[in-house]
Amino acid sequence: MTIKNIIISGASRGIGFELAKQLCAENHQVIALSRNITPLQALALPNLHPICFDLQDQDAYKGLVAYLTEKQLSVDVLINNAGKIINKPFEDLGLQDWQEVYATNVFGVAELTKSVLPFMNKEGHVVTVSSMGGVQGSMKFPGLAAYSSSKGAVITLTELLAEEYKETGPAFNVLALGAVQTEMLNEAFPGYKAPVSAAEMASYIKHFAMTGQQFYNGKLLQVANTTP
Repeated sequence: MTIKNIIISGASRGIGFELAKQLCAENHQVIALSRNITPLQALALPNLHPICFDLQDQDAYKGLVAYLTEKQLSVDVLINNAGKIINKPFEDLGLQDWQEVYATNVFGVAELTKSVLPFMNKEGHVVTVSSMGGVQGSMKFPGLAAYSSSKGAVITLTELLAEEYKETGPAFNVLALGAVQTEMLNEAFPGYKAPVSAAEMASYIKHFAMTGQQFYNGKLLQVANTTP
């Protein structure tokens, strides 16, 4: 197996944390971005490189570019995993709520991708984690106007980037996930039990991130074991 350099955002818990562990177990070099890197540091893995990173901080992107430049690293895979969810009736959503959700789920994805692109080649793969709630025609749930609409935005963004970079690469794909048992889900829907664990979903995303670019570009894949 070829050892790859992989960047994961939102890596301190849930799917991102499981992804980091699983990829490191396969000896890949993982740059794990999160506002809280303590759980990542506690793993003490030699091929895991935690970086304190806030998607809403412009200096964080500059710092990542400087890090990649200094280490002379090429990036094979970028996984845009970080997400923000607010479960609140539409009439109660304030401008700050919308800004917080979109800052992470849309603007953060765009800025992180833009920052990493110069370090990727034609064979690289950018995978963005979206949600079934962002898929046109899927079942929608009250309280998720900001979250689901932001997840719809990154689906369209992925399609646009695949077209814009189709001659030079890398490949861009987006995964619309169904419910996964994570801390973020529990915070938004206390007591709800999802049919898929974070580790199980991480295993799927890991495999797709490493091989999906051979078969897909600009594609939305729905990853859910239920049919809304």
